[in-house]
Amino acid sequence: MKHTMYILVENYAGVLSKITGLFSRRGFNIESLAVGVTTDMSVSRITIVADGDEYVAEQIQKQLNKLIPVIEVRLLKNHISRELALIKVNSNIKSRVEIMGIAELMNAKIIDVSLSTITIQIADTVDNVDTLVELLRPYGIKEIARTGTVAIERTANK
Repeated sequence: MKHTMYILVENYAGVLSKITGLFSRRGFNIESLAVGVTTDMSVSRITIVADGDEYVAEQIQKQLNKLIPVIEVRLLKNHISRELALIKVNSNIKSRVEIMGIAELMNAKIIDVSLSTITIQIADTVDNVDTLVELLRPYGIKEIARTGTVAIERTANK
């Protein structure tokens, strides 16, 4: 089972190494990792998707809380997540319209066009990014750049 968590940490050099080192030492696999500053420039937010059962998720949380630069660790249960991907696809005059149609169908944007390629941007769920990749694969994908998943807890309706 995949678990999404965020970690608030002090923003200084070497902190990410401490976090990933913990995962490595404990044998926990990181499926996805994204890091960025928060509204407070001295604090970074690390979003990690890790694979394992509930026990593994609890162990990760406990171990992370022991690290000095860690301010807060939260396992996200009810959350919204997105991933950004840039996909460069082979295209010619004949295939260009088809590729553009696929992009439109998947709510993706064409961000660059050349004589031989189209580059598409998508910001969506991991499943939808995977679907777009599979739909574009027959045209010949030249390059893919994907971010890690970012996530935020849903607000409870009251």
